[in-house]
Amino acid sequence: MGLTGGIGCGKTTVAELFVKRGVHYVDADIVSREVVMPGTACHNAISQRFGSSVLQADGSLNRAKLRDTIFSQPEAKSWLEQLLHPAIRQSLLAQLNALSSPYALLVAPLLLENKLNQYVQRVLVIDLPEPVQLTRAMARDNASEQQIRAIMAAQLSRTERLAQADDIISNDSTIAALDSQVERLHQQYLQLARH
Repeated sequence: MGLTGGIGCGKTTVAELFVKRGVHYVDADIVSREVVMPGTACHNAISQRFGSSVLQADGSLNRAKLRDTIFSQPEAKSWLEQLLHPAIRQSLLAQLNALSSPYALLVAPLLLENKLNQYVQRVLVIDLPEPVQLTRAMARDNASEQQIRAIMAAQLSRTERLAQADDIISNDSTIAALDSQVERLHQQYLQLARH
């Protein structure tokens, strides 16, 4: 199952509620960091292409510097995407195949944008009204409204995301309400996994 939602919608919170029920997941954000760890082929290619200016003192990527570089150079952004997307996809699929729960979750903020939904049976969208999403993301990330709005603008709109959902969890209430929605879907997903 694919689990997605806009920034600040509660994807990790919902994923952890599934974990309490014995379901495993792979998080695309974590995998995207793993494929650029020092010593990996992607890390080496990035440091060769952009030089030491995109590296921290410890050799790890300076993600902010790299982001600034690629957003000011469209051809560099394209090159980086062509390098990283296949590596991330390969790692995601390998990690998903290694999981042993009755069904697994692929947690990805850009599940639909990056066409990762082709690897899952259903798309679960964690939904939140945009003003609440904005407030939660600003508080969680200690970020400005402008920064969060820029991230939201780079993701599918709420309407577009909901239009592609097989299942929706509304995260605008209590943890107890969230938990009961997860339980209902968990039972449904267990049934699907049996068939």
